Amino acid sequence: MSAPRRACPVCTREIAVVGGRYARHDPPGRRPAFSYELVSCPGSRRSAPLLATEPRLFDPEEPPTDGQQQLF
Repeated sequence: MSAPRRACPVCTREIAVVGGRYARHDPPGRRPAFSYELVSCPGSRRSAPLLATEPRLFDPEEPPTDGQQQLF
């Protein structure tokens, strides 16, 4: 299962949010070919703001469609 993605506040790239923090990522653009230095975006590992509502897999207010049966 993939992690939800949100725009990084620094570089605006779509980044995975894991454990309430933006995942470590490189800044946008290409690095010079001769540079072996690893550089992370300043937005890496920042706390991600909470969403207004929790993402839901199903809408509890939507009635079941034809063909669906109760699980239990």
